[in-house]
Amino acid sequence: MAFGLKRAELNEWKQTVTSGKIAFLTHYWLDERFPNCNTVTKVGCNDLDKLIAWGEKYQLSPDWIHHDKTYPHFDLFGAKQKEILIKEGKHAQIQRFHL
Repeated sequence: MAFGLKRAELNEWKQTVTSGKIAFLTHYWLDERFPNCNTVTKVGCNDLDKLIAWGEKYQLSPDWIHHDKTYPHFDLFGAKQKEILIKEGKHAQIQRFHL
């Protein structure tokens, strides 16, 4: 279950993904499979080669891509989420979601 984001943020992420650019979207998230994680960052791009190359910088396997037809993306959470957000300069998301 996702919450804590505005429709405009989601629409901007979708537009950036479909334009072939790397896009970040962090939101609160509850999933019983991951009881110690309460946020997720979706990093998407509909240019799969670009998304795979981006993921390789952070040792993310292409097998971990959620192959949504329109919005392919990695789901980041936990320590890896914070590490990548720091390296990508996404400090506003870190502060907003108390990471």
